[in-house]
Amino acid sequence: MTAYAPERFRPFTAREIINDYFINRVIHGDSLIKLMQLPDHSVDFVLTDPPYVVRYKSRDGRSITNDDRTGWIEPAFAEVYRVLKPNRFCVSFYGWNKVDVFMSAWKQAGFYPAGHIVWVKDYQSSERFLSYRHEQAYLLAKGRPDFLRYPLKDVLRWKYTGNKLHPNEKSVYALRPVVGAFSRPGEIVLDPFCGSGSTLLTARDLGRNYIGIDIDEGHCRTARGQLQ
Repeated sequence: MTAYAPERFRPFTAREIINDYFINRVIHGDSLIKLMQLPDHSVDFVLTDPPYVVRYKSRDGRSITNDDRTGWIEPAFAEVYRVLKPNRFCVSFYGWNKVDVFMSAWKQAGFYPAGHIVWVKDYQSSERFLSYRHEQAYLLAKGRPDFLRYPLKDVLRWKYTGNKLHPNEKSVYALRPVVGAFSRPGEIVLDPFCGSGSTLLTARDLGRNYIGIDIDEGHCRTARGQLQ
């Protein structure tokens, strides 16, 4: 009877699955479905800018997929929580007038708000009852992360991109302090709504690995182009 070498039949490790199929790639597809393919506790930090469910249109008429519905928010962030390692952070932008929807989904997933970050603009995005001059994101914790030796300021400077690559594009300048504070070189940064790739480019430039997912094939091509 032939004795088979055990290593021929051993299952793939989480790291091998990440390396072979996800790491340092921009993946086209529904983030909820793609996140389900990632192993538990496989990423070190999440920084994302999901649709704000406000039916947003840029000044030139561009819109964002799934920005007119809320059903994806809770299951998507449940998957984000699952794949994030214990005692680590997720930073998520959100639509200020839908904060109740996002906060409910974050808490249902298991996150708790550990802080709030505001980026101050030197221009107005729009003007209604107020002149809107900031962007915002919540710092969401999983477990009990250690306090930072040098805490990030909760008010940062914004830089306008011109929204040339995406209707709600974020700049590397704005994201760099966040990635630098909440991840370390060599770790994996995930953005499940990666758009034109600003999070991924920031992570790469700071010596991190990255995983990007987006449902819009055009945005995926843009992100890959930036990373090249």
